[in-house]
Amino acid sequence: MSTELAALQEQSFARASAATVSAFPAERRLTGQQLAGYLDRRAFAVIGTGRPDGRPHAAMSAYYRRGAVFWLPMVGGSVRERNLRRQPWLTMTIPEGDDVGHVVVLVEGVAAIVPPIAVPTDVRATVSGDWVEVWARLTPSRLLSYADEGAPL
Repeated sequence: MSTELAALQEQSFARASAATVSAFPAERRLTGQQLAGYLDRRAFAVIGTGRPDGRPHAAMSAYYRRGAVFWLPMVGGSVRERNLRRQPWLTMTIPEGDDVGHVVVLVEGVAAIVPPIAVPTDVRATVSGDWVEVWARLTPSRLLSYADEGAPL
């Protein structure tokens, strides 16, 4: 629901540093309805996990949103799966556009590795083929958004 996303964003900015609040001015943030529409029309995000030695790992991933929960399909044994099993923290960056008109949503939180059988049927049905061996379920604790004034929302 868009109200869940709006509430999460409001809580995130209430806890944010002054620098973050300044970088994401209130008048440039997406509303709950805009967040839901934007996230649902996008299909991929850059996700970040932590390697055992502390270095970051970034990769593209498809995602599917249900309410305020994000589902990410994965090949079993992948670097991201191993990283999440060791340190279950995931970041997502969902950008669009360049310069004037760009939009970005940043999401982060705890992620759990879930077998396909435990994933909602409608989410599993969104992926074609049989390559998905595990899923990550991201329950966000932080969501920030920014839309340039020329952004097509």
